[in-house]
Amino acid sequence: MENINKEETKLRLVFGDVTLGVHGSNFSCIFSYQTGGLESLVKDGREWLYRTPRPTFWRAVTDNDRGNGFPIRSGVWLAADMFMKSMPVSVAVDGKNIPFPKAPLNNKYTGEETAESVEIAYCYETITVPSTIVAVCYTVSADAKIHVQVRYQGKKGLPELPVFGMRFVMPTLAEGYIYEGLSGETYPDRMAGGIAGTYEVKGLPVTPYLVPQECGMHMESKRVTVLRNTVLDNTAQKLRRSGLTVLQGEKPFAFSCLPYTAEELENATHQEELPPARRTVLCVLGAVRGVGGIDSWGTDVTEPYHIDATQDIAYDFYIE
Repeated sequence: MENINKEETKLRLVFGDVTLGVHGSNFSCIFSYQTGGLESLVKDGREWLYRTPRPTFWRAVTDNDRGNGFPIRSGVWLAADMFMKSMPVSVAVDGKNIPFPKAPLNNKYTGEETAESVEIAYCYETITVPSTIVAVCYTVSADAKIHVQVRYQGKKGLPELPVFGMRFVMPTLAEGYIYEGLSGETYPDRMAGGIAGTYEVKGLPVTPYLVPQECGMHMESKRVTVLRNTVLDNTAQKLRRSGLTVLQGEKPFAFSCLPYTAEELENATHQEELPPARRTVLCVLGAVRGVGGIDSWGTDVTEPYHIDATQDIAYDFYIE
């Protein structure tokens, strides 16, 4: 193909029937047209994805949220977090769009095509009424970075959002993470006590509230490295610790790194109802609703810390 440079390139592209493989130095990715996203990310021979990353809109509600009726007003976003419709995918190689390489068009390729960069753009339609669109674009470059650009299209008539971002589920429990940002647990309306620095968190701590709820957020983060030394292969011996790093794009991001999804936290009314901790759930977020807590009886979050779903939200980050 004319728009794929086969000379002096670093990424090797493999056009499958329903996937696009991107192979670089010591890493490889598989982008799926069926599951609607990045379904495999291998670094140092280790798989880092258990589920295809998707946009996320929900954080587990707090006692204060329940008191002010927030889950009743915005509960539609819980359903949107679990179910969404994938729309057509577009692919660009070295900055030039190519015909969508589905079968049988992909038979034109040999499996030896190379490029300096490849861009895969996904689009999702929410099941809200009215529905809206989220666009996610992955740009893989030969320097072993994946630039992720995420955009939510605001729509009149939708209730305020709990959060907006991307959720990555990893195959096994992380032994911890190191991040550069504010100390401790922080939220948009709870950042005054945070001190900027680099911090290491051992394990994936979940605050032991009587009723499991939202916890573990870190605002204004510049980077986070998730550390793992286990894989799903039961025959593997203890492995060398390996890390996957998320770096800020144009501006800092918020993140949480827990052993549960928001839905798993939401489904448990007591600590003993939480499932066994087996995975790592990393949420990289561009917007987070405040938690309030002005009193313990349900006063709503103050206006500056709401997320207006009628307005566009855009942010970006890098996976290194």
